[in-house]
Amino acid sequence: MIVTVNRKGHFNAAHRLYNNEWSGDRNQDVFGKCANPHFHGHNYELIVSVTGGINPRTGFVMDMKLLKDLIKEKIEDEFDHKNLNVQIPEFKELNPTSENISVVIWNKLRPHIPEKLQLEITLFETARNFVIYRGE
Repeated sequence: MIVTVNRKGHFNAAHRLYNNEWSGDRNQDVFGKCANPHFHGHNYELIVSVTGGINPRTGFVMDMKLLKDLIKEKIEDEFDHKNLNVQIPEFKELNPTSENISVVIWNKLRPHIPEKLQLEITLFETARNFVIYRGE
């Protein structure tokens, strides 16, 4: 049997979407309000999904306490109440779009989850805007 377990997390963070190679007008045209040079923030909601076989000894796909602790340590503690562009090294050169944030989160968690298990990140920037990344 293959089962997916899910753990929710959240963090509040500021960011600015822009491309250094473009003019201010071009950034405004492409990113709109998100190009504000004074930044803006979101209350991000995160779902970390782990898929795999059920361990016959524990009955777990993955220990949810371990997953909870990984999300807190690797994501929430690092991203919460931060300016992603300024304070998170991965975004010094990488535009902190929801797409890129989900990839960075996946990359931070993947080394800590057994290879035999699949990892999927669902990141809600707003209640209606979200992305899903599966490591592909």
